[in-house]
Amino acid sequence: MQRRPAVFLDRDGVLNRTDVRNGIPHPPASAADLELLPGVLQGLLRLREIGLPLIVVTNQPDVARGTQTREAVEQINARLREQLPVIAIYTCYHDTADNCQCRKPLPGLLMNAAAAYNIDLSGSFMVGDRWSDVAAGQAAGCRTILIDLPYSQSDRCTPDYRVRDLPQAVDIILALLRPTGKDK
Repeated sequence: MQRRPAVFLDRDGVLNRTDVRNGIPHPPASAADLELLPGVLQGLLRLREIGLPLIVVTNQPDVARGTQTREAVEQINARLREQLPVIAIYTCYHDTADNCQCRKPLPGLLMNAAAAYNIDLSGSFMVGDRWSDVAAGQAAGCRTILIDLPYSQSDRCTPDYRVRDLPQAVDIILALLRPTGKDK
């Protein structure tokens, strides 16, 4: 079976609203607090129309820190799966000190998803709102798109593209993958 490209998406700040306190983004506390960002559903539907698998890869260190439960994170993820055309959500529940391979900026989540879904990483995209998303995408061999926000720490990375939101990232992905007609 031939490998295919995919779009990897960070969760908080890319798909759903975060609560930024003291310059640090915080995920929703519960599924009831989940709020999709403007244009996310429409953008993901456009990507799905051209057959791209959409896979969420998210760090949720608050579980390891004891300020969030795994059950609450899984309920939020389940709500996202209900509302968005994603095929999978890969979650790292570790904190930095755990030195796991799945916590971004390491590429473990992307590598695991690629193996499970026969993904061509070199043809894929990683869309995130933090430097660690860009680093993980680059380590996996993906093209990277940073949704550049005040907390992104964009000075710590060099993404292939910088955008203001997911709909703009979708426009870039579609422009790169759609045939131009010049090849005919």
